[in-house]
Amino acid sequence: MLKFILPIIVLMKFKDNWNLVQFGLGVLSGLVSLSCYHNMHMYMLGFSLGMDYVSYLMVYLSVWIMFLIIIASNKVKMDNKFSSMFLMTNLFLLLSLVITFSSLNYLLFYISFEASLIPTLILILGWGYQPERIQAGVYMLFYTMALSLPLLGSLIYMMNTECSLVFSLSKPLLYENYGYMVWYFSSVMAFLVKLPMYMTHLWLPKAHVEAPVAGSMILAGVLLKLGGYGLIRILIVFQKISMKFSWLWVSVSLLGGVVISLICLRQVDMKSLIAYSSVVHMSLVLCGLMIFSWWGLMGSVVVMVGHGLCSSGLFCLANMVYERVGSRSLLISKGLLSFMPSMGLWWFLLSVSNMAAPPSLNLFGEVSLIISLVSWSKFSMLGLMFLSFFSAAYTLYMYSLSQHGIFFNALYSCSSGSVREYLVLFLHWLPLNLLILNVNLMSGV
Repeated sequence: MLKFILPIIVLMKFKDNWNLVQFGLGVLSGLVSLSCYHNMHMYMLGFSLGMDYVSYLMVYLSVWIMFLIIIASNKVKMDNKFSSMFLMTNLFLLLSLVITFSSLNYLLFYISFEASLIPTLILILGWGYQPERIQAGVYMLFYTMALSLPLLGSLIYMMNTECSLVFSLSKPLLYENYGYMVWYFSSVMAFLVKLPMYMTHLWLPKAHVEAPVAGSMILAGVLLKLGGYGLIRILIVFQKISMKFSWLWVSVSLLGGVVISLICLRQVDMKSLIAYSSVVHMSLVLCGLMIFSWWGLMGSVVVMVGHGLCSSGLFCLANMVYERVGSRSLLISKGLLSFMPSMGLWWFLLSVSNMAAPPSLNLFGEVSLIISLVSWSKFSMLGLMFLSFFSAAYTLYMYSLSQHGIFFNALYSCSSGSVREYLVLFLHWLPLNLLILNVNLMSGV
């Protein structure tokens, strides 16, 4: 693992050279991609770090999204808005994410999980757009911190009772009394906030709307996946208790997903709409993880990767519109097809991926999740039906309202994108639609 961690630390030394950091992250993502050929369950072991299939996918996603963030945030460099500090914050965030996804110890996982909160907060407060970013940062901090402290308590209790905090040495608890239920809820809630589950999601739209493009991309691309990854790791211990509460999580997620889909249909802010759609996708992921089936786990991991790429690309597009028009409102940013004609294709490609159309990864993941949920309970078909329909409805609403209509063209006649912008969007879209050719790798078969 040190061959991934050391380059990130070395790149911090060159924080004043934007192009070098950008190139270095590109090389690092290539290095990560070459290390997927293995036939063992855990590999790259040492220093309480190591990777399995799920860890590898999450580490690769983190490095890849961070590489794209540096390309997309060129305006920070052009306007000289503390660009070296910006690079330092992003690299520290990447370091904490790589350690989180590759740690083999619950305590190290917890520390790096919480450490990723600090650079995200700095990104929102330092490079955000509106004065409300302070409120958004406080919301995110307190939602995450308030429910992370019980997790620390549960880990200390686990150390006292089980005498180990190593993932591979943890065994399923077979007790079912009230004390263990409290232990279960205090362990799980921190990850449900990060995911975020419906009713603990209020921090997410605020954080997304106020964050700069880098903050939005890393939040949607990787930080939401911390919740899903944490659940995969912690539910090893609480299998028996968790199966008693599967009905609770699935019903809250399906009902919440439908409610959030309806909220999406009345959003006028592009970023807010994309942020709420993330909650809908993550509700399906939560359902898949909580019913303890192979199809559910496989579908959840694939949707996490697919959503990370797709949602990050949509935030990138919304930022490109904001840089030109000066507004993210769908009431003002109409007729973009005549204003930015070549961007219309990227809007279309990423929008159809967001509604899980073929050949995107989201399609494979959502089909797997639907199979797992229907096999768990036939009654869940009702919620899934509404969820699938409204997902397509709000994505079409966003695409048609932004691309069609009459654009107020007193300022510009036409403003096409730059090569850098096309590159960022292409590098989001390519893995999203190419990885479905090798779903064996994605599903860890």
